[in-house]
Amino acid sequence: MKILVTGTAGFIGFHLAKKLLERGDEVVGLDNINDYYDVNLKYGRLRELGIEKETVKEGEFAISSTYPAHRFSRLNLADREGMDKLFREEKFDAVCNLAAQAGVRYSLENPHAYIDSNVVGFMNILEGCRHHGVKNLSYASSSSVYGLNRSQPFKTGDHTDHPVSLYAATKKSNEMMAHTYAHLYGIQATGLRFFTVYGPWGRPDMAPMLFTDAILNDRAIKVFNHGDMSRDFTYIDDIVDGIINVIDHPAVSNAEWDAENPIPESSSAPYRIFNIGNNTPVQLMEFIGTIERALGKTAEKQMLPMQDGDVVSTYADTSGLEQALGYKPDTDLAVGIADFVKWYREFYN
Repeated sequence: MKILVTGTAGFIGFHLAKKLLERGDEVVGLDNINDYYDVNLKYGRLRELGIEKETVKEGEFAISSTYPAHRFSRLNLADREGMDKLFREEKFDAVCNLAAQAGVRYSLENPHAYIDSNVVGFMNILEGCRHHGVKNLSYASSSSVYGLNRSQPFKTGDHTDHPVSLYAATKKSNEMMAHTYAHLYGIQATGLRFFTVYGPWGRPDMAPMLFTDAILNDRAIKVFNHGDMSRDFTYIDDIVDGIINVIDHPAVSNAEWDAENPIPESSSAPYRIFNIGNNTPVQLMEFIGTIERALGKTAEKQMLPMQDGDVVSTYADTSGLEQALGYKPDTDLAVGIADFVKWYREFYN
């Protein structure tokens, strides 16, 4: 297949592109390489895909020196003309949209970045699919859409009408926009609600990197809500395997969907929503302990109150993914953290 993967300089997009290339797909990568976090890490990921920094130029394709079937374009999703040109010229078989302005807390500081990338950019993806014959679409949503919902584990059948951050609201909007295009134009759209993804090449604004960096450099780690939090940590390889399962099995209409008793995770249109999580919430203090053991060093802890826009816990019900595709993430946290710490020590010397 010829697949457009957006966000290939990002954490999940990089890993997905690499695995697709290794199994023989043709991958066109896209990323705007913004400076939300260290661009050297982003270029490091691209280098692993055979894309050297000096070959990356606006409006031109960089050709991989490692994977003959890979090309990369530095392009912003919000660039309407650039996105239309890309779709028109490349004729993709499938699209996986992972590019987005990430981060719950940053959305409090720079809200416009989220609308530009996550809403306007996603509209350009949908329009590209509509006008250029792409039916197979998968895209990143987020566990953040569950918002104020306290019923756990989070089920895709739960209502998600009470987000607590603009980031979550933009991801909810993506799901609704995708349903509209599935209904009107037959685009086979699958939204993927990721739960706290971690692993090698992870983002520096997330807990594994923040904690590891602070501990190794003798700084206190910030423990919010005084440690009374839990997360459904999901290893990156499990996330990627789930995405590939979705790409290989596009959404179809639910013949049993009842408009008088509608369920939100599927439709009479070729539309569906899946959680991808480990189905095993971990207490924050246990998570910190796992990192401490992997590093062989104890953290100094600064206990702080809850942050605006954050939630106390996440916990994924993955039964929909299991029933539809026979897939369930299962990497043990200690194994995943050990892999992450090994990569961190090597990359940051």
